[in-house]
Amino acid sequence: MDSSTKADKIISMKRQLPYHGWCFVCGPDNPHGIGITMFVDDDGVLTSEFTLNETHQGPPGHTHGGASAAILDEVMGLVVWAAGHKVVAANININYRKPLPLHQPLLAEARLTEVGERKIVSTGEIKLADSTVAVSGSGVYVIAPHLFEKIKLKREES
Repeated sequence: MDSSTKADKIISMKRQLPYHGWCFVCGPDNPHGIGITMFVDDDGVLTSEFTLNETHQGPPGHTHGGASAAILDEVMGLVVWAAGHKVVAANININYRKPLPLHQPLLAEARLTEVGERKIVSTGEIKLADSTVAVSGSGVYVIAPHLFEKIKLKREES
């Protein structure tokens, strides 16, 4: 294998996923939202690095479980969207393993695990800075393009 082929295998391109307005998790237009930015790589893996603060607090110094669930729902759903499917959540399961601290870097990841004719399954994790999985989940999403006929997605201008 020549060196250019090796380099091509090592470098994975990521593209930023578009924001969608007032979305509670990723929308820059929502002043009360979480406001995370998500990327998907060539292998279809979605990632997002973010830090949460007191507006996301549940137990003192830690993230509210509902905020964690919302983040996983969003990343697990958007990895499905990034694969070209217009879906809505039918069922999500969340497993809380460790509390998410505030003011510390976190990483969310999601990937497709099953693609059917009417439903798609994805999994996701939120990891601490040391790569420990703090929250994990799975989601079942159903195809529903009719709900998104009037939606226009936009990319944040840099």
